[in-house]
Amino acid sequence: MENKTHLVDEITGHRRMRRNRKADWTRRLVQENRLTVDDLIWPIFLIPGTGIVEPIPAMPGVNRMTVDKAVEAAKEAADLGIPALATFPNIEMELRDETGSNSLEKNNLINLASAAIKKAVPNIGVITDVALDPFTSHGHDGILRGSEIVNDETVEQVARAAVYQADAGADIIAPSEMMDGRIGAIRQALDAAGHQGVGIMSYATKFSSAFYGPYREAISTGGLLKGDKKTYYIDPANGTEAVRDAALDVEEGADMLMVKPGLPYLDICWRLKEAFGLPTFAYQVSGEYAMIKAAAANGWIDGDRVMLETLLAFKRAGCDGILTYFAMDVARHLAKK
Repeated sequence: MENKTHLVDEITGHRRMRRNRKADWTRRLVQENRLTVDDLIWPIFLIPGTGIVEPIPAMPGVNRMTVDKAVEAAKEAADLGIPALATFPNIEMELRDETGSNSLEKNNLINLASAAIKKAVPNIGVITDVALDPFTSHGHDGILRGSEIVNDETVEQVARAAVYQADAGADIIAPSEMMDGRIGAIRQALDAAGHQGVGIMSYATKFSSAFYGPYREAISTGGLLKGDKKTYYIDPANGTEAVRDAALDVEEGADMLMVKPGLPYLDICWRLKEAFGLPTFAYQVSGEYAMIKAAAANGWIDGDRVMLETLLAFKRAGCDGILTYFAMDVARHLAKK
């Protein structure tokens, strides 16, 4: 046995990685990345009406909420230490049209929610999206003219919508529609309206992914979508293009960058953080969430451990935070620890 030990020492040069893993206290001392409640952004879904909490079948544990219930949820999130919410509306079908004109209503659902949440819970951040898909009758993120999603007309409209969202109390505008030039236009519009303090979290690299299905159910756009979104979302095969896209957003004034989806694109998270050094976020999207919940429900995985492991992977990949539907579950788990 002694000779074998000497042989191992000769091979390893006396470097034994297991020394730092031998006990809980040593593992904690050398842990490189940690997940905290400060890393969490909680996406929530809004519906019109009052007093309604409506489960989303494809996303077990996630609900659509009326504004009053969203305010209650925001208070609970703030009490748990979650820094910010991201709101997404599911508006009535009769308010949707070809151009998504309801996005320009000052008192639309998303703006009513921002105002109510900021009034009741001023210490929680509110992040809003100006993409048009919740507002269009065709399910696309921009204005449809014939068979084309028109870029510049869409940019003009989302910039105007961004101002209304800031007026209502949004702290950060997070444009996800992937139109060219949108960050610069939104920054210019916000500044002109006196909202110099409102930030922009760019969906800098939003991929044409198969992971969005449950989200589209949540905002009732799945059955509306005509065609696909490949003319404006990034091809999942293209990492360098994604970095170039992000670089343009940085030049135009983005304060933060986001990668969407999350786990399949950890390499992009790392590349953006290394390239630009801006606060970088990942969106653990609905499909990622649904897969974990489904596997856990079948007893195939330990749902809590997988939840925490995936979120820690984002931190290891350079992310400063994560948008995740697990936010409340994680916050409660961390509070117990």
